[in-house]
Amino acid sequence: QVHLVESGGGLVQAGDPLRLSCAASERTFSTYTIGWFRQAPGKEREFVATISRSGGRTYYGDSVKGRFAISRDNAKNTVYLQVNSLRPEDTAVYYCAGVPTGDDRVYWNSFNYNYWGQGTQVTVSS
Repeated sequence: QVHLVESGGGLVQAGDPLRLSCAASERTFSTYTIGWFRQAPGKEREFVATISRSGGRTYYGDSVKGRFAISRDNAKNTVYLQVNSLRPEDTAVYYCAGVPTGDDRVYWNSFNYNYWGQGTQVTVSS
């Protein structure tokens, strides 16, 4: 069972960048597909990005394509989400999620994930 901890959130100005981290406790982290999701107040949870176990495959939500970049360092048991050109509408709690996989696939549906972190707040002021 993997324990996921997000960090890196905060209060930033529109246009600023941030790097969010998702650190895992599990030594078999390299067998997990990892996804990032976000949820703003009063809104449904939204898919942001996902990365395969090797890091060779990624996929992004339409609202963040071209602005966000997901990557991973399996030696450090960490997945990163570089968030650029932030907008006020990016304000949300950002969650990472994980699922062990037998191949290098990615998932954009939250129902595919069975481990979740506690979230990190990102607030973007205009």
